[in-house]
Amino acid sequence: MGLSRFGGLVKRLGVTRRRPFATSSSSSSSFSSTAAGDGTIVRGTGSKSLNLYSAINQALHIALETDPRSYVFGEDVSFGGVFRCTTGLADRFGKQRVFNTPLCEQGIVGFGIGLAAMGNRAVAEIQFADYIFPAFDQIVNEAAKFRYRSGNQFNCGGLTIRAPYGAVGHGGHYHSQSPEAFFCHAPGLKVVIPRSPLQAKGLLLSCIRDPNPVVFFEPKWLYRLSVEEVPEHDYMLPLSEAEVVIREGTDITLVGWGAQLSVMEQACKEAEKDGISCELIDLRTLLPWDKDTVEASVRKTGRLLISHEAPVTGGFGAEISASIVERCFLRLEAPVARVCGLDTPFPLIFEPFYMPTKNKILDAIRSTVNF
Repeated sequence: MGLSRFGGLVKRLGVTRRRPFATSSSSSSSFSSTAAGDGTIVRGTGSKSLNLYSAINQALHIALETDPRSYVFGEDVSFGGVFRCTTGLADRFGKQRVFNTPLCEQGIVGFGIGLAAMGNRAVAEIQFADYIFPAFDQIVNEAAKFRYRSGNQFNCGGLTIRAPYGAVGHGGHYHSQSPEAFFCHAPGLKVVIPRSPLQAKGLLLSCIRDPNPVVFFEPKWLYRLSVEEVPEHDYMLPLSEAEVVIREGTDITLVGWGAQLSVMEQACKEAEKDGISCELIDLRTLLPWDKDTVEASVRKTGRLLISHEAPVTGGFGAEISASIVERCFLRLEAPVARVCGLDTPFPLIFEPFYMPTKNKILDAIRSTVNF
């Protein structure tokens, strides 16, 4: 199934051009000067205990219900998708707005770019982040540059690309990768990763309504494991704003995102038994990332540890490290530490050795504090 099949989708959907999303007045910047996710918007009351995939489903339901320009599509999404995130959406909103696509990632994203360029909100699902690479050209050379290359006359800011990423316990090298760093090198995109159900719903709604194309990576390890109270109403969480999530500390700053936050929290609790006070920050948005929050924390603690599942070489932790050294060199009490995946393809039976575990992080905390 190839790109030609998407022409039939356009005809079947009867998509027409709508008014494009707001852009900055005259600049040809990669980003719009306004963003929907610059503050929390709350409507209604009440909450419900949800896991992460149910929170994503609720966000998609709200997006489709509140904006008739919204479409959700991808491989097998009409029956719920591999992880059930789109369950019930086709029944509720119809197959004109929630529909399956050919097995062709570059076609899925290219189709989404076209929908968004015509003024719609396109939510494209890539079944696993490992399969996003055939769409790399569409994302990096088309979506990311659409506004810039047209001198801000056109944009595809209504595009959101959802992709489950990271370890799952048995995925091997084709169902476990963390490719976020590849897309953090593409000005014009936003890259967002939630750590919990509450974050997932609020951040996804912000991404869908943001006037820039966004890659939204979902930590599949947490789809069912992470459960918390989530407001049932429509709310948004700010993009490009990190959060000091677990505790404030004075001895060392820890920075992470996605599922790795829970592992880092466990290490922080163990370090506390040694009298080490850790400050833990969830970056949430990797592109553009919140340098000011991380810098302020490192200026206070004098130490920084970054942890992510992706391989250490060329991982986004290296960018954070370089930026903080540039900004805080004279305030650092020790070299910046990175506890990340190994520089190998993601292994199957050796996954426990590959992963940046609690004990690896704890050892790095102790070494950094005692440097």
